[in-house]
Amino acid sequence: MITQSDFKPPVWLSNPHLQTLWPYVVRSKLTVAVRRERLELPDGDFIDLDWNTRKTGPIVVLLHGLSGSVKSHYVKYTLRSLQRRGMRGVLMNFRGASGEPNRLPRGYHGGETSDLTMVMETLRRREPLTPIAVIGFSLGGNVLLKWLGEQRDKCPAYAAVAVSAPIDLDLTTARLSQGFSRLYQRHILNCLKRDMLAKARQVVMPVDMDALPAVSSFRQFDDLITAPLHGFRNAAEYYQQSSARRFLATISIPTLILHAMDDPFIPPSVLPSDDELAPHTLLEISRYGGHVGFINDVTVFNGDWLERRINTFISDIIRRQIAA
Repeated sequence: MITQSDFKPPVWLSNPHLQTLWPYVVRSKLTVAVRRERLELPDGDFIDLDWNTRKTGPIVVLLHGLSGSVKSHYVKYTLRSLQRRGMRGVLMNFRGASGEPNRLPRGYHGGETSDLTMVMETLRRREPLTPIAVIGFSLGGNVLLKWLGEQRDKCPAYAAVAVSAPIDLDLTTARLSQGFSRLYQRHILNCLKRDMLAKARQVVMPVDMDALPAVSSFRQFDDLITAPLHGFRNAAEYYQQSSARRFLATISIPTLILHAMDDPFIPPSVLPSDDELAPHTLLEISRYGGHVGFINDVTVFNGDWLERRINTFISDIIRRQIAA
């Protein structure tokens, strides 16, 4: 089902770039205590999990965006708001995203779901009766929606929320190469190139690292780095196989997709139609909100519309599931 969101920003904060950049610039001041856990993987690599400090309650797994981490504003605010609602929040740092290069040449990408499967199986094995939900932000939202569709009716989660998910990676990449959005592309690319060069000092990389400094677009980066490291012929094949849009119809659990029409990362053409969505999926569209923004309270340390909407949806689903 597709519906209109009730999100309304302050008039002076309705610009999509302000919505996108305000939390990045202003909300980075928040600090949240976390407990780190390292999971060793069967292939010799590792994944780091960052937990909020709550010891009991439902578990909510967070998936960050491209070049995101526990330092990302949306991660910190969500971990804190989940704790206040009586839930254990845990960030799944994708490979190489926890502040330490991972051990293998491969890293993560928008369609990599096997590590999420392993994390969910680990949590379910530890606590078979505990409700688990998942939240994905930006690229993590695409990973989440693809994973949900792959799991079909075997999904171990109770509920899911995807925020500003680029469910068509080809169209999103093209959008980020246009106009003002190129500034976002440049910033994220600089972070990715920095991390890759740091990793290359510790791991032998089977790609042309000498060509990396000249890369100026996501498509070039994915052709040079992402595709060959992860078994794709090129960026086009990576985008086609990894985009979540074609997996939406087979999602079996209650899922909320939040999207702003003015998102400077994602063109409106990415939005799915109603007949592409599974029966239990709600696509909530707002006119404003930017990319992982949705700011209507400018107080630095207060919660905001996004955290409240996520928490309400997850809490309601878990409550109904337990009562059933």
